[in-house]
Amino acid sequence: MKTIGKDGILLRLAKDMYPEKDDLSSIEVKTLFNDICHKYIQREGIYDLLSWLEGTDFYRAPASTRYHGDYEGGLCDHSLHVYFCFRSYVKKRCEPGYHLSMSEESIALCALFHDLCKVDIYKTEMRNKKNAQGQWEQVPFYTIEDAFPVGHGSKSVYIMNRYLKLTDIETAAIAYHMGFSYGDDARTVGNVFSRFPEAFALSTADMEATYFVENEHWPR
Repeated sequence: MKTIGKDGILLRLAKDMYPEKDDLSSIEVKTLFNDICHKYIQREGIYDLLSWLEGTDFYRAPASTRYHGDYEGGLCDHSLHVYFCFRSYVKKRCEPGYHLSMSEESIALCALFHDLCKVDIYKTEMRNKKNAQGQWEQVPFYTIEDAFPVGHGSKSVYIMNRYLKLTDIETAAIAYHMGFSYGDDARTVGNVFSRFPEAFALSTADMEATYFVENEHWPR
């Protein structure tokens, strides 16, 4: 696993549970994810959702094929990164600055499960690649095989609604967490962000996690 933030709020929050560690094992990452769920989410159906998650590849899957979190366990890592970014953004910027308030439960539900659409869609194949010595060798790489391609955020909402009831705000935030980058009509996205600024906040946290926390080119 790649570390949950090398400095700032991310590592400090993770270190509340693991104060002596600079990194977390895959087992500890899974424990952290579930501990946050158990601490903050009391919604009826959450245990059914977590039970379903156990039967999927959520804790092993990458977050993408070749961009952020493109390694085993990257999806769970990314979900935690977004959670820490989202919680910090809401509590430290949105609440005091814009009087936008979200419960700890809603923050956790939106952030930790925003990418459920990626569960069980990644497959591993092999390809030839030159190593450091210039010799060809077989290396694994991820491909996508989605048996239920019904969108991105909307698919996450669909999966969650099998097990628990989301509020309108949570639905909007998860469905449009990709913001303007997914290909949805810009006017529609703008209308959603205007009516549900929580959706903009989650989109911002997702981008922060992707382009700051998980960016291998940053800091320069």
